[in-house]
Amino acid sequence: MSGPETIASADAATRAGFDMVIDVRSPGEFAEDHVPGAVNLPVLDNAERAEVGTLYVQKSRFLARKIGGAYVARNISAHLLGALADQPGGFRPLVYCWRGGMRSGAMAHILSQVGWRVGVLAGGYRTYRREVTARLYDSPPSFRAIVLDGPTGAGKTEVLRRLPALGVQVLDLEGLAEHRGSLLGALPGRPQPAQKMFESRLLGALEALDPARPVVIEAESSKVGERMVPPAVWTAMAEAPSIRLEAPPEARAANLAGVYAETAGDVEALMALLSRLPSKPGARRLSEWRALLEAGDLEPVALGLVETHYDPAYRRSSRQHERPELGRIDLAAVTGPELDRAAEAVAALVRAS
Repeated sequence: MSGPETIASADAATRAGFDMVIDVRSPGEFAEDHVPGAVNLPVLDNAERAEVGTLYVQKSRFLARKIGGAYVARNISAHLLGALADQPGGFRPLVYCWRGGMRSGAMAHILSQVGWRVGVLAGGYRTYRREVTARLYDSPPSFRAIVLDGPTGAGKTEVLRRLPALGVQVLDLEGLAEHRGSLLGALPGRPQPAQKMFESRLLGALEALDPARPVVIEAESSKVGERMVPPAVWTAMAEAPSIRLEAPPEARAANLAGVYAETAGDVEALMALLSRLPSKPGARRLSEWRALLEAGDLEPVALGLVETHYDPAYRRSSRQHERPELGRIDLAAVTGPELDRAAEAVAALVRAS
């Protein structure tokens, strides 16, 4: 019976040769970031890992290894009887831990003794992170981008998410970053992923693209919320032509009022954001906005933001990032039928590019 096979890379092509990628790190480590598609089967949970680490530093290596070994054996047994119970004889998993050491080694050894053909990622998660950095920070763009541009509220996100059904490749940065990318962009009850997790999601999305076909990306700043867009994507966006959506300010305000209705429920939190606008609203304007928000009337507030904050910021950004324009699409309203029509028009321009 052969032992585990050492695997040098965690790229998409390598992962595709395995039935499951198993991350044996603790749930806390897994939540911060992990290889795309990996399943978390920890050999030490958060509390056990902390306990073993404390024993290692404060008591002795021997005691830490003995207690840790007991936990590891028990947890692997639970996984064999639980998450892995139905796997057939030909099952082929790829296992990794933090640096390809004892945790992945223990899991891989036992799984290989079962009779499965097990791979162990050499260097563990750290090998994977080096690959992420190489792809997103140290390499030129691997795809041709088209930027979906236009002022805030013109329906860019709504149009972007209609495009895959029309056969157009997209890269949804806001979806990956879990943020709408503007002043009121935080999603209630959904914190943004860690930067490393955002990058993993981004790399996974890039790996799924056909590099021979263009990719539509919504215009963003270099950050989506608090998450930085890595150079390989930002450079592609900076060099890309654009398709511009336009809509009247009132239509955009109505759209924004609907999009941000849930956020507007917390008046105090929203007022704290509004008070920090770069355009520095005066006390009178802030007082008027508070009264409107407390009355549940968000649309006039959204129109005020369009006129005093969003549109001036868009004009400044447009001057800084002048792109060749493939076409302009005017929407009378930012609603379903108009958004469907705009998506069809965008798809036609992409196909002709």
